[in-house]
Amino acid sequence: MSSGVNQNAALSAALQPGSRVFVAGLTGESALLLDELSAAPERAAGVEFTSVQLPGVDRADFLALHPQSRLQGFFMTPAIRSGLVDGRATLQPLDYNGIARFLREADPFDTVIAQFTPPDADGWCSPGLTADFTPIVWKQARRKVAHLNPRLPRVRSSFRIHVSEFDQIVETEAPLLAVAEAKIDPVSQRIGEHAATLIQDGDTLQFGLGSVISAVAASLHGHRKLRIHSGMIAGFAGGMWQSGCLDPGADIVTGVIFGEPEFYETLVPDMPIRLEDVRHTHSTAVLTGMRRLVGVNSAVEVDLFGQVNSERSDGRLQAGAGGLPAFAIGAQAATDSRLLICLPSTARRGTVSRIVPAIDGRGLCTVPRYLADAVITEYGVAQLRGRSLTERAQALIAVAHPDHRKTLTAAWGEYLRQI
Repeated sequence: MSSGVNQNAALSAALQPGSRVFVAGLTGESALLLDELSAAPERAAGVEFTSVQLPGVDRADFLALHPQSRLQGFFMTPAIRSGLVDGRATLQPLDYNGIARFLREADPFDTVIAQFTPPDADGWCSPGLTADFTPIVWKQARRKVAHLNPRLPRVRSSFRIHVSEFDQIVETEAPLLAVAEAKIDPVSQRIGEHAATLIQDGDTLQFGLGSVISAVAASLHGHRKLRIHSGMIAGFAGGMWQSGCLDPGADIVTGVIFGEPEFYETLVPDMPIRLEDVRHTHSTAVLTGMRRLVGVNSAVEVDLFGQVNSERSDGRLQAGAGGLPAFAIGAQAATDSRLLICLPSTARRGTVSRIVPAIDGRGLCTVPRYLADAVITEYGVAQLRGRSLTERAQALIAVAHPDHRKTLTAAWGEYLRQI
């Protein structure tokens, strides 16, 4: 350990007005840092925080700490939404590969703060549950601050830091960010069962998050030799591991691990997980070079042309593009690969169809029609790849809710008359 390392100061001690600070988000979020800043909010005055936060996952609200703090983010979170109104927040509209490039090309951060495990016998610290974006900014940061948290599981990672590299350390136990497993309802279960018919033993899977995704994973327990290469995994991966459907000789490659304390404590240490950053998990070269890659993702809506909106609902941004575009491109180019878009047929208790005539000004196109493959609702599978324009529309109408099929058919007829 270098003699300059301060093991007693607070994590937030290095924050100064005008400084640019990258803070690890998701399950890399440090509860200790948040507690410190809540107790001494003046430390956030004049600081610009940058973090990759997901709505409904992260609990940090850096703008609520002090009226002079600022926030740069990449997903529409409640903090970003309020900060855009008063000019204190910046939202970068990028997918995961775009975020990686943005961070790589940005000026070095004054400080980076992240969680790690305490050092092993040789002095190496693991990032524990998250290695998605922090490695991209780490080397260039002027000051490197570590919360060494003994509760973090020691997971293999291409990103590991020797304890001598830290400029400042605080070692103490703190709760890990818990993400409850999404509950599977009957509609999600039927979607999962349909999706499972398109997945073969030996396929490599990428997963998004949500109840529909959990249902797909649960429907695969009878499969064998499945592999995972994903930007994130959640507690459902533990169920897959216990069921025996995952290949025991293959690494589970991911950038982030989500779950509840029991999952972190009991299953994660025993699973063959390998953490990689976004430059590997979402690399076009890596993904297009794979065989039998199957992306499993949810969406807000899909239109009759095959365009997918996973970001905007009723005119309001709800999230961001995330990793979906990268895996859509990978599934298009990789040998024998698929992109499965899984969503309930309706919203608002059946009053709104999620199969829509066309994505309009209240939506956003996250995946363009030329990357469309299979769309799955509780009513079945719409196979779009290789289908003509009209065949696509017909297939999508067939998996829409019966109450909305007549309206969708009429809308498509009108489109044809206008072409």
